[in-house]
Amino acid sequence: MKTTFYIYYILIISLSSCINQSSQNTKIPTLNEVGTCAVKDNIDPISAPFSMTQLEKPIFNNTSIDIKKQGATETEFSTSIIQNCIDSLSNSGGGTVIIPKGNWKSGRIILKSNINLHFEEGSELHFSGKLEDYQPAVFTRIEGIEVMSLGACIYANNATNIAITGKGKLFGPANGPVREYIYSKDVIENVVPLDIPANERRYSGTNGEGYFLPMFISPINCKNIFIEGITLRNTAFWNIVPIYCENIIIRGIDINSVGIPRGDGIDIESSKNVLIEYCNLSSGDDCFTMKAGRGIDGIKINKPTENVVVRYCLAKEGHGGITVGSETAGMIRNLYVHDCVFENTGVGIRFKTRRPRGGGGENLYYERIRMNLRYTAIKWDMLGSTGSVGELANRLPQREINKLTPKYRNITIKDITIENSTHLLKVIGIPESPVKNLTLNNINASSLNLINLCDIDGFKLINSNIKSQDSIINLTNAKSIHIENSVINTPSQYITIISDSISEQNVTINNSNKNIFKTITQ
Repeated sequence: MKTTFYIYYILIISLSSCINQSSQNTKIPTLNEVGTCAVKDNIDPISAPFSMTQLEKPIFNNTSIDIKKQGATETEFSTSIIQNCIDSLSNSGGGTVIIPKGNWKSGRIILKSNINLHFEEGSELHFSGKLEDYQPAVFTRIEGIEVMSLGACIYANNATNIAITGKGKLFGPANGPVREYIYSKDVIENVVPLDIPANERRYSGTNGEGYFLPMFISPINCKNIFIEGITLRNTAFWNIVPIYCENIIIRGIDINSVGIPRGDGIDIESSKNVLIEYCNLSSGDDCFTMKAGRGIDGIKINKPTENVVVRYCLAKEGHGGITVGSETAGMIRNLYVHDCVFENTGVGIRFKTRRPRGGGGENLYYERIRMNLRYTAIKWDMLGSTGSVGELANRLPQREINKLTPKYRNITIKDITIENSTHLLKVIGIPESPVKNLTLNNINASSLNLINLCDIDGFKLINSNIKSQDSIINLTNAKSIHIENSVINTPSQYITIISDSISEQNVTINNSNKNIFKTITQ
């Protein structure tokens, strides 16, 4: 049975003075204060609400090799020359391989330890769109599943101290024949046999078998990674994807993959100690994304993404500004996103997973973010679609908890300005594992619609000021809902809470008289 609560607007509005004062004391960045236009020469100390390693740029030997001086020409592919420069310099202790001004062409490049691949201003590197230029198959992870496939345009495995720097432009194979084939007969966990070793899961595209698209830049099992200043265009798949990596700095880069399906911007996958700052992302899918493996394969590997700071970044277009999931098997924990702007993304802060994905997210912090959005400001989706997970996308019946049951808990979102959105907050949890302990503090929002909460245990909206054309808050299996010192401005005289289980234990409105509630049973 649904129950309707009416919260009379006149009694809540009296709290506005203290809320507005709190908002004025918090500086929320604007467009010209984030992204590549605001990048600093030096890396500021990292401050986070969890213990975090202070990251520094790797140091390289002074030795350098210019590919042009080694015989590279703009008329021919320079794959072998670039690779020989990397290999020989790495074998002799490392240094910098220089891509000089000019238009160059290459197939897949494999970075080695102690190498800085440096792109001079005015340089362009165009990657081949031919399948044969990404052979042989290499060890990688695609959408959370380990396979042998094409890897990435710039790939590395088990390397230490590697960098990609400079002011050059890199162009991926989005327009080449390699992009014409997409392995889409089913979701990947139903395509790849998970009962055989990863090195036997071969998808190279030779001998008639399928293949998975190459990422743009993807080191795997690497330490001390530094990516700075470059511009990426025309990726075939995800852009920058560190997998199983440690100590990563990504700063001052510009990515545009708008119009490219699954063209994620930066995906951090099962990696730790990560700093992302002063980046501009316009993506064909999610912009900044945290991942940690998928389902049975991800649970077996069991490597989390943890200790990640994203700051002073601009997401200009994409499905989500900052997204956790949907590959969550190894857990995403200790994420701090602050002082960013999401301009014209679909969703602002996004959380995804599915019943058979496992893991989840915990200890996630978002602070001082400005959002101007096409759709929902803050959104959870733990069900997915029947096309991806079949009947598990149906909320009911409630399933038994098992090792593939995901969870989200301990999320704090504070000091947020939402200039436009269709919905302030949507939570689609799962009844056997509701979202736990979500706090929204000092949210200043203009949103067409208010709040929909389904399967959540512990929600606080405090010190906030919301303007909306809607006056309805929907609750389904929502427990411990607390609203304090918050103003909700709507055309209606009252706020309506519609719930399947409302009671004084489930919903509390602080600093308000109980007489403001009127219950109507529907």
